[in-house]
Formats: sequence, C-alpha cells, structure tokens
Amino acid sequence: MTASNLWLAAGLRSPFAKVDGALAAHDAIDLSVPVVKAMLEKGARPDFAVWGTVIPNLTWSNIAREVLLDAGADPTIPAFSTVMACSTSMTGVLEAAGMIDGRGRDLALVGGVEAMSRVQIGLSVRLSDWIRRFQQARDLKGRLAVLSAFKAADARLFIPKVANRTTGLSMGEHTEITAKEWGLARADQDAIAFASHQNAVRAWENGFFDDLVIPVGEARRDTIPRKDSTLEKLAKLKPAFDKTSGQGTLTAGNSSPLTDGAASVWVASEAGLARLPERTPRVKILDYEVTAIDLRNEGLLMAPAYGVPRMLARNGLTLSDIGLWEIHEAFAAQVLSHIAAWESKKFLAERAGVAADLGAFPRERMNPTGGSLALGHPFGATGARILSQATKELAARGKGEKAIVSICADGGQGTMMLLEAA
Repeated sequence: MTASNLWLAAGLRSPFAKVDGALAAHDAIDLSVPVVKAMLEKGARPDFAVWGTVIPNLTWSNIAREVLLDAGADPTIPAFSTVMACSTSMTGVLEAAGMIDGRGRDLALVGGVEAMSRVQIGLSVRLSDWIRRFQQARDLKGRLAVLSAFKAADARLFIPKVANRTTGLSMGEHTEITAKEWGLARADQDAIAFASHQNAVRAWENGFFDDLVIPVGEARRDTIPRKDSTLEKLAKLKPAFDKTSGQGTLTAGNSSPLTDGAASVWVASEAGLARLPERTPRVKILDYEVTAIDLRNEGLLMAPAYGVPRMLARNGLTLSDIGLWEIHEAFAAQVLSHIAAWESKKFLAERAGVAADLGAFPRERMNPTGGSLALGHPFGATGARILSQATKELAARGKGEKAIVSICADGGQGTMMLLEAA
C-alpha cells in the first residue's frame, strides 16, 4: 500500500490516572481488555492487532495475544506485541501500516498500556541462576554443594526504575541537562504546563473526550488535569531532579507524572476504513519518521528535534504550514528544546542536515486539547492516545489541513507522523 492509501481512525482509551490512584488495582491486561472490548463492539473485526507495554512482566510474553483472548476476540485474529519506550504504540501503528496490503490485511487494531502501579519485582540474575542450579541438583549431596556456594551478596531483588541503562540517568535527569544546555527558563516551562492543564480541562468540559474515553472500574475520566492550576502554584514547586545545584528547573508540575492507562487506535486501508462506523473520525497518513541519536553526546529526548525538520523538508513544508501540532509532553523543557531547535537555522543546518529555514513555531496550535503534562503518560499507551486525539481534532477541520504528531522516547529515539484531513 502507498502512504496515500493509509488511514488512521480514532480509537478509545481508558481514563488516565496517577500511579497508585484510581486504576491501581488493575494490571496491564486488566486495563487493556475493556478498551479492546469496546473497540470490537463499536468497530469491526480487525485483520490483526498490535499491542505494547514497556514495563516487563513475567506472567506473559505476548500481551497483545493475551488481551485479545481475554477480550473475547475471534481467536483466529493474529496479534503481536511491540515496545519502543514512550513511542511504543506509535511504533505499533507504523508496524501495522507496513502490514496493511489490501490482500486480507486492511484493518488493524493498535494500542498499548502501562500499569505503573503494578510493577513486578524480580530476582537478580545471579539469584535466579542459583535457584535453577539448586532445582537441577539430583540428590542431597548436590543440593548441599549448591547451598554451600550461596553468596548473600547475590540475594538481591531487581526493582525496575525509570532510568536509562546506558547512562544510568533518569529521563528527568537527562532533561535537566538539556534545559541547562538550551538555557530554558523555569517560567517558560511552567507556562507550557499551565497551558496543558487549561486545554485539557476545557476539552473535558466541552465534551471532546466523551467519545474517546470509556469507564474502567470506578474511573470515569482522567484524574490528573487540574482546574485549579495557576502559574503562581507551579512557581512554588521545588525542583524534582536537580535538587542541589540551585539551578534545577524541572518540577513535579512541569514534568509528566507516572500514570496508569490504556489506549487504542485503528490503522486501515480505504477498504478497512469502510468497515468502521461512518462517524468514526479518520485522517490520512502522509509520512512518518523514526529517528535515533547518540544519547551519549546529545539530549536523551532530542530525537524529534532532528526528525521533524527532515520530515517537513522532504514534504516541502514549513512549521507554519502545519495547522495542528500534537507534541508529547514528557517534560515542558523537552518541548521547549525541540521548539528552540526547530527555530534555529544553525541547528537545522549543522546538526539536523536541513538547509531550509522552517520559520517560527506556531505555539498557539500546539496540544489544543491538552498534552501529557495534564493528561498523564502511561508509556505504552501515550502514542495511541495522542494519535486518536489528533485524529479527532484534525478530522473536524478543513480538507487538506495537516498535523504533526511527535513523540520522544527513552534511549535517544523518537517517532513522528504527518497527517492530513480528507
């Protein structure tokens, strides 16, 4: 299939809630099943499914298959799992788009989930090895020999944490470095966060999310957007990652919170699109970019600063040609560093390899119905959440209006998509 024959159609999601909050009793499968059930009831039988989650769990190896089976889907529907940190479910969309071929694969159900309240703690590899050797011993003498080799230092638990394996730093610690390198002011970061909450609250009050979010358990709507947020309150929060230098600017207010939630989206050919309810918002996929950078010498979350200009340049577009910008807000500082890079002729030419002047970034077109700072960030679900949100917003606009969706990811990677209203 060519890109012009590929479509996104808005999907459903659960409410998003802070870790240990309204969704804390649900594991990743529990959160996903109601979303998939609702998709199947309101949509059509998909030809295949892609689902992802970032935090590992030893209970399953292919969460996509388990979710579909528990949701009562036709067991002959193939399903596979994917993972790419915060870009997980957007990467799933790109994988699905590559498989849509008009030969029996016309409609894919894609999504992801994160149950950050239900993180499984594991044994250290050395302790796991010791237990295996003990179990494999054939007699008492062998088991005594294994017992004698036991070292107390090996009796450790592995507790997953939000830190990059290569650098040992968390995304927040990395972004503090980026904020200092780009000279990003605390007030500007707080302004991004304030706008995100305002836009999310307004969108909920105006009914924008009514046909995008379904109840899960007792949760009926997102619990994170703050109607009472003010710039003054944000300014009083203490730094969350750089607490000692006196120059830390990232706080709990301008950083996305650890979040539970699941989200979905449809990927289709024109034939697949015809199988969905007529009122389902849909947009064309025009182009995409997957970018990786050297995280040892560049900001961890800076991949979109390179990828978006390249995608714009090859389509002959400038920043102002895009009517809707849906940018993942891992941190307000990360958003601001991307904008600064896109507006810098020096960065574009010398680092991104883009000769064109892309002009000024239209901030008033960014995340008009709220971003991750206000709505939350369940790693595996964020891509599908943003894509469905962008699809609904863009589909309501005039034919030919364009949107860019951009997500940075731990590991120095990112995914971006160019969409168009049809």
